[in-house]
Amino acid sequence: MEYLLLAETYERLEAVSSKLEKTRIVAELLSKTPSELLPKVVLLCLGRVFPPYYQLELGVATQMMIRAISKATGFSTNEIEEIFKKTGDLGLAGEKCLEKKKQVSLLKKKLTVDYVFENLQKLATISGEGSQEKKLNLIAGLITFARPKEARYIIRTILGELRMGVAEGIIRDAIVEAFLPKQTEEEKENSVEAVDYAWNILSDFGEVAKLAKEKGVKGLKQAKIEFGRPFQVMLGEKAESIEEVVKKYGRIAAEYKYDGMRTIIEKKGKNVLLFTRRQENVTNQFPDVVKLALECLKPEECVVEGETLAIDVKTGKPLPFQLLSQRIHRKYDVDKMVKEIPIQVNLFDILSVDGEMLIKKSFKERRKILEKIVKPIPGKFQLSQQIISDDVKELEKFYKEALEAKQEGLMLKILDSPYVFGRHVGTMFKIKPIMETLDLVIVGATWGEGARAKWLSSYVLACRDPDTGEFLTCGMMGTGLTEEQFQLMTDVLKPLIIEEKGREVKVRPSIVVEVGYQEIQKSPNYTSGMALRFPKLIRIREDRSPEDCDTIDRLKALYESQGKAG
Repeated sequence: MEYLLLAETYERLEAVSSKLEKTRIVAELLSKTPSELLPKVVLLCLGRVFPPYYQLELGVATQMMIRAISKATGFSTNEIEEIFKKTGDLGLAGEKCLEKKKQVSLLKKKLTVDYVFENLQKLATISGEGSQEKKLNLIAGLITFARPKEARYIIRTILGELRMGVAEGIIRDAIVEAFLPKQTEEEKENSVEAVDYAWNILSDFGEVAKLAKEKGVKGLKQAKIEFGRPFQVMLGEKAESIEEVVKKYGRIAAEYKYDGMRTIIEKKGKNVLLFTRRQENVTNQFPDVVKLALECLKPEECVVEGETLAIDVKTGKPLPFQLLSQRIHRKYDVDKMVKEIPIQVNLFDILSVDGEMLIKKSFKERRKILEKIVKPIPGKFQLSQQIISDDVKELEKFYKEALEAKQEGLMLKILDSPYVFGRHVGTMFKIKPIMETLDLVIVGATWGEGARAKWLSSYVLACRDPDTGEFLTCGMMGTGLTEEQFQLMTDVLKPLIIEEKGREVKVRPSIVVEVGYQEIQKSPNYTSGMALRFPKLIRIREDRSPEDCDTIDRLKALYESQGKAG
């Protein structure tokens, strides 16, 4: 399959704004794609060459790309930078340079999807001495063989800036459109549900597309958790009060809501893997958790979920998440960190045991199974603190105990509920003493004035459209930060700047922040149509990726819950 077909599809996608039209175009491409190429084509349509959980970066910055375009086309770096300034897009700059190419390749060959995909994957694996030059040569080689249009999208893919307005929602609907029954509304709903289910388990739309084409709805619904592949964890909704939940559901389970790292533990024989909520593999950073899992989990194979906390060994109380995050991102001196920042694991759910999926069983049943398969070590590897009750006073007392133990609050769980992947579901509720916060991405900033001139001191916040992947602005945050925080934010944002205009900068969406606010208002000044009033930084969410940030749908739901809809 020629890469040109992809490039032409990308161009068509860029030219339309309708989500339905984008879905139709992607579905048309998928239906033409051979089964064995589907995983690659779907990933490329998402602007990737690895599923998100691989955590592999192509590691190519703007300046290296300019040098590669120069090497492939004969244009000087200054000439390319001038074109880049005019277009604001290195992909277009590369395309224009190829159209006027000063060096003619004698060995022009047609690029295939396989060839482009495999070479882009190679970029992520090149390391060590001379790696920058090797990467430069590889990119220049691809551009040399590319037609101008192909070069535009190869360059954008490498830089992580495909700009087609295609994300998970459109890919999901395109898979349904291309391969699954959709004659009636019921059929379509069933097909969408099957794709969602398989995606939540496999975390790779490429594999889901192949499964849909080859095995249909039945095959998708038979997807199982695989060792080494993280899934989309179930998320809780915010509840206003314990009384509200008890009134609706009666007898419920209440558990401590821990302020730690959501941890997926996968065990197979003597092998254990650890993943975070954002699917980051942290097995190497937590050898102590691996050792405890091997010691305390009885089955040969199982997948359990819990929360890992940093613990003060003298008091037994949790330490701030910021301390634990030092361990999450530490690649060296791991043994030293194990001693300096001891942990505690609190398990609260089980998804499979010895090959049997348990997700359709009720929470009450899953908890009983969890109790049977764990050999706890109190204070180190244990089940989450839990009571089951319909007595509001008893539950309020338990809530107070959780806060006194320096935990975040409570999770209230409906006893007969199944495990529902990847959603804020109405079967699990958060009770916290602080206002509801939002996880948002920083997409821009402004250099300060006067005493703040050395800092990026005002930040453009954005939520995400899950269908197109677009980040939609929803406010500016610039108050409530200390000098140290301004410096930290400047340090992390400066390398991400992609465009400057006066004091204003645009940054690559990468940094997720937890933000408090007074209220949400309607506003034409932001692309989401919403604005946060008095947004305030709570913390940088190092455990969240941009794809994990809150969606426009969540913003709208919170707005409506304020009683101001319409």
